[in-house]
Amino acid sequence: MNLIKKAICSLLLACTMSSLAGAQQKKYEWKEGTSGGYTYKYISNDPMKARFYTLKNGLTVILSVNKKDPRIQTLIGTRAGSNNDPSDHTGLAHYLEHLLFKGTQRYGSLDWSKEKPYLDQIESLYDTYNRTADATARQAVYHSIDSVSGLAAKYAIANEYDKMMSGMGAQGTNAHTWVEETIYEEDIPSNVVDKFLAVQAERFKDPVFRLFHTELEAVYEEKNRGLDNDGRKTYELMLATLFPTHNYGQQSTIGTIEHLKNPSLKAIRDFYNTYYVPGNMAVVMAGDLDPDQVIKQIDQAFAYMQPKPVKEYKAPVEKPISAPIVKEVFGPDAENVMIAFRMPGALDVKSAVLQSVISEVLNNGKAGLLDLNINKQQKVLKASAGVMGWKDYSVFTMSGSPKEGQTLEQVKDLLLGQLEILKKGEFDETMVKAIVNNAKLAELVGVESNKNRATSMMDGFIKHRGKNWQTDVSFVDDMSKVTKKEIVDFANKYFSNNYVLLYKRKGEDKNLQKVDKPAITPVEVNREAQSAFLKQVNEMPANSIKPLWLDFDKDIQKGKLGTADVLYVQNKDNGLFRLYYRFDMGSWNNKLLPLAAQYLQFLGTDKYTTEQISKEFYNIACNFNVSTGTDATTLTVSGLQENFDKAVALFEHVLRNCKPDEQALAAFKGRIAKGRADSKLNKSNILKGLTNYGMYGPKNPFNNQLSQSELDAVTGQQLVDILHSLPEYQHMVIYYGPQTLDAAIAAIGKQHQVPATPKTIPAPLKFEKISQDKNQVLFTNYDMVQSEVNWIRNAGNYTPDNTTLISVFNGYFGGNMGSIVFQTIRESKALAYSTYAYYASPEKKDGRYSVVAYVGSQADKMGEAINGMNELLNDMPRSEKGFMTAKQSMKQDIETERITQDGIIFTYLGSKKLGLDTDYRKTVYSQIDGITYDDVKKFHDENIANKPYTYCIMASDKKVNPEDLKKFGDVKVVSLEEIFGY
Repeated sequence: MNLIKKAICSLLLACTMSSLAGAQQKKYEWKEGTSGGYTYKYISNDPMKARFYTLKNGLTVILSVNKKDPRIQTLIGTRAGSNNDPSDHTGLAHYLEHLLFKGTQRYGSLDWSKEKPYLDQIESLYDTYNRTADATARQAVYHSIDSVSGLAAKYAIANEYDKMMSGMGAQGTNAHTWVEETIYEEDIPSNVVDKFLAVQAERFKDPVFRLFHTELEAVYEEKNRGLDNDGRKTYELMLATLFPTHNYGQQSTIGTIEHLKNPSLKAIRDFYNTYYVPGNMAVVMAGDLDPDQVIKQIDQAFAYMQPKPVKEYKAPVEKPISAPIVKEVFGPDAENVMIAFRMPGALDVKSAVLQSVISEVLNNGKAGLLDLNINKQQKVLKASAGVMGWKDYSVFTMSGSPKEGQTLEQVKDLLLGQLEILKKGEFDETMVKAIVNNAKLAELVGVESNKNRATSMMDGFIKHRGKNWQTDVSFVDDMSKVTKKEIVDFANKYFSNNYVLLYKRKGEDKNLQKVDKPAITPVEVNREAQSAFLKQVNEMPANSIKPLWLDFDKDIQKGKLGTADVLYVQNKDNGLFRLYYRFDMGSWNNKLLPLAAQYLQFLGTDKYTTEQISKEFYNIACNFNVSTGTDATTLTVSGLQENFDKAVALFEHVLRNCKPDEQALAAFKGRIAKGRADSKLNKSNILKGLTNYGMYGPKNPFNNQLSQSELDAVTGQQLVDILHSLPEYQHMVIYYGPQTLDAAIAAIGKQHQVPATPKTIPAPLKFEKISQDKNQVLFTNYDMVQSEVNWIRNAGNYTPDNTTLISVFNGYFGGNMGSIVFQTIRESKALAYSTYAYYASPEKKDGRYSVVAYVGSQADKMGEAINGMNELLNDMPRSEKGFMTAKQSMKQDIETERITQDGIIFTYLGSKKLGLDTDYRKTVYSQIDGITYDDVKKFHDENIANKPYTYCIMASDKKVNPEDLKKFGDVKVVSLEEIFGY
């Protein structure tokens, strides 16, 4: 789904079934309302019923009510991002985002009066550092910064913001900076709005930039991670070439290496004072709220903000591109090609609508030109198209990955060939109607998500301060008015030789740099300290929210369809259905099953070609999927209940009547071979495989693959026989939809034949976790700036009695930003951007637990990072307050969790795999208060501390010498062939 589509996704989500069938379009007009003493604006027929308030100081507040869960998604955003960075301090908006988690004078500090002189001195030192060119002199200044920072840190309380949010039950604490925005996210229980607003009002009142040099190191790590990411490099080069004068291309969000090395706290403060002002900010909330009460609370909390004009970024007009501009990116990952066109921005509503429709005509996942002419026919490994919409300009991209033996130039020609088809109008005009119906279908699902609602509303504010919400709400209806002539005219106007062409080639990046590791002395984090402000927030009263437990006997209705068990939950919200056939059989039972499942998408029947099948499903706004895991295969049909019979009948026909296509199989095998080769170039896949090796040994679930000779020997008839025979095995039928149980069983029974005597499921392979009896290092070489380290230790067998203790331990020790591991590795020692550690529970009752830990750091800090994690694994620091916060957060998560829809059924099935027949959350909840710190400490000492571990390390052997790793254990260099099994 393209980004413009994402932005408008969920705006018409409550469309009625009649509107999906093409009923008369509604009117969308601005209206004004007054309630609770406040005036607001809204759009008629807006299914989200969003209220737009403008407070006296200019702050925008946007509220949407959704009572589905007792939670609220909150976003606080400012219309300032890397676009607004000073040209001599790029990355500044992103720095500031990080610093707004560090606290104020009232929280994050033990004694502000004693801390402030040191922070003033640090700011002055950075100003000197910024103006110093001589390397020796700079080193001396930085040494002073490090020394004074250590003194200042004695008065800092690290992560106090995270502790407050975690303590009130917030989830998803995060923030992001992009070109035109910086957004701060929290998902809060609905009973803590006053606590949340107290913290946020204080947070944005007068932020203190404490613990700066360790946070700066975290940003360095983030930059280095980007330098190791070929996709990120391609993206940034694409923007730089497409926008030679606009800041979209000239100022990367994370900043240049030179500017990262020379930060200015004064410049950051100036940026904050300029852009974090009420007329440039919005508070967005979606969920279980009373808008009359919440707007009053927000007004009172942020009344201190004073209005101040904001200078808008004046976008330069880019000169037209008159001929293709070709660029190359080199790196270790797989090759691909990207074609990018500069388009009118989001404020040109008609253009935005046309771009969205055109992207779907090209690539909708089923019946677009790329889908049918390229992907279905397997002319490349994969191809896609989409739109990235910003205020001043949008970017339309097409991308593709080559098959074995195919050049990037050939992929480019195939992509451009589909544009020519579009420009000639050689596509079915009825596709536009199908695009609109599928968009409305997707939105029907999305309306239940508070995050979708909040994101859409914030996106409207960022792009046009919400003034165009009318066109946002009517966006899908406007799509339905688009004609074929408009599409063709637009395509011919904007798609010519005016593109940027990027070839991502495999090879050494000769220009690769990294941000060097500065000398940082670990700082205090003061785990046990609490500010008076935190205590004040914690003491604010909150209405209790009672948890809701599942009763599997009442919440799930059960029936029979022949020999098949039927599990049923009724959809009382809308007219959508989801039907599943679930088999207790996966790749461990038959290695050909995943291959057959993928092969189906390329097959036709005696009645339909594969292209016709895709079109049929797309035209009725329904989907089908065959998904194979290690121990289960699930066949899914979903869509509009009114098309249930048609969709299920079509899927049954396809499954039972698909015909082998040897030409398609040959192409499929070729793509598998190329995909396998590409996978061996991808560092995430390599690390995943290496970790599986450490957990299970040389033969493991990750490398349980067909050998090349086995793959070569597979015939189309073999795979089709597997597909045809699937319904003959014992399986379960799951239905979630608006029909009653009896009606659903009758409707399914008309289309789906259940065997009277099911076939016996083949015995599965078994993969046993190995026991670590000594320290070992598994090393794999990869050309990268950073190093990635996973710790693996397999522990005892599953027992439900340990669930509560393990959950509390994970929350306290290493599961989030307020945990011991994060505070120590990142906040105190600045050794990593990302780090965690937890005791992983198995999915089956006969499975074993595993200890899993991770640090991603610069290669030259790897030894320090490993030692830092080992210290924590062997000796867990004590923090009674941190422990109580972890327990409090865990209880509030359970209190506000609502398992609904078909999630009830899958929770039940997951519980059965663990041997449980009740909602075990109830037991956990009742036990949390009884867990003591000593219980957690004993658990850590018995299961984590001073145990042998397998270190799974991926790094460049040019930056890390495997010989140096021997101090951590016996070293084995693991080849890619051993990791992947081919």
